[in-house]
Amino acid sequence: MSTSAHFRTRRLLTGAAVSLAVVLSACSSDSHSGETDGRDESAAGAASASSGSGSSDTGSTSSTPGADSPAVVATGLESPWSIAFHGQTMLVSERDSGRILEVSAGGDVREVGRIDDASASGEAGLHGLAVDDDRLYAFFAAGTENRVVRFDLLGEAGNLSLSEEETILDGLPTANFHNGGRLAFGPDGMLYATLGDTGDRDSAQDESALSGKILRMTPDGDVPDDNPFGDSLVFSMGHRNPQGIGWDDEGTMYASEFGQDTWDELNVIEAGGNYGWPEVEGIAQGDGASDGGSGDGDGDFIDPVQQWSPDQASPSGLAVTDDSILIAGLRGERLHQVPLDDLKSSSELWTGEHGRLRDVVEAPDGSLLVLTNNTDGRGEPGPDDDRLLRFTL
Repeated sequence: MSTSAHFRTRRLLTGAAVSLAVVLSACSSDSHSGETDGRDESAAGAASASSGSGSSDTGSTSSTPGADSPAVVATGLESPWSIAFHGQTMLVSERDSGRILEVSAGGDVREVGRIDDASASGEAGLHGLAVDDDRLYAFFAAGTENRVVRFDLLGEAGNLSLSEEETILDGLPTANFHNGGRLAFGPDGMLYATLGDTGDRDSAQDESALSGKILRMTPDGDVPDDNPFGDSLVFSMGHRNPQGIGWDDEGTMYASEFGQDTWDELNVIEAGGNYGWPEVEGIAQGDGASDGGSGDGDGDFIDPVQQWSPDQASPSGLAVTDDSILIAGLRGERLHQVPLDDLKSSSELWTGEHGRLRDVVEAPDGSLLVLTNNTDGRGEPGPDDDRLLRFTL
């Protein structure tokens, strides 16, 4: 499946009509609807979770029991943000505490380390984790900057520890919202990091700025020779707050992104692509503009393959399985499942059943793990929240 088969380029000034299969309502953000940046989340609980999803005249969405009821692996987590695997061992980051936890298959939880420099404020703190062989990478906010650091993983499963911290990238812009923060190794062996616009909307269209971008670097934090903007870490631009990235078996890259007030997005990412923020939000309409976007910019922007309203999404972590993309929803309190062979359709899982969902990953055994995110002041935590859940499709 080629990348070009997954998306279409839109020209803001041509006025060409663009239709897309499923227009799910979903705007979310660690800072718009999904997090804190000016969107009202006070009614995001059961009311928003039970709302139906919209559809365009060319697409479809459904709500189906497509997954087994999840098993609870661990409870009592504090604002967990990311899951990474070292072999069969789960590692979980906690945004506000700065802790990195080891979770056994039986649900035993122990702290393997803590990033003391992580600054918890608003949506900022300890974010994404990624593992490369015996090294753990972490993305976090530290005062006036975002950093990417790595550790050697020492010891055996059940007794892991971390080496001294090594900074591979610092000086990234930060804010109390729109930090992005996801880390993942691509099939090319490069490390990818998402960075939101950190409150500087125009920076997303500035090739010289790193905010509002998806970044690509070597495992040592250097610029790869084949990056699309020369001697720059920028891989793609025009992003507001991307928080989920993943690849299918053919190497196509996908990213979930919080919109402003109208549309959240699922995008197919290509090297050097421009995804339109802040000039455009969501799919371009017949007048050349997008719902929620000004449509007054010039140049070519790439349409999302799916869009949702904020109350039905606020998409954070993303997992790509053999046949579908799963996207964890915060304000939407559900998983969106998008089949790889029909990116214009979608179904919903668990709507309103487990509260806010922060991350979803595929385990080495093929099962799926999900983190709830109800204890950060935006959700309605139950007595055992936050939880790590396991399920199969």
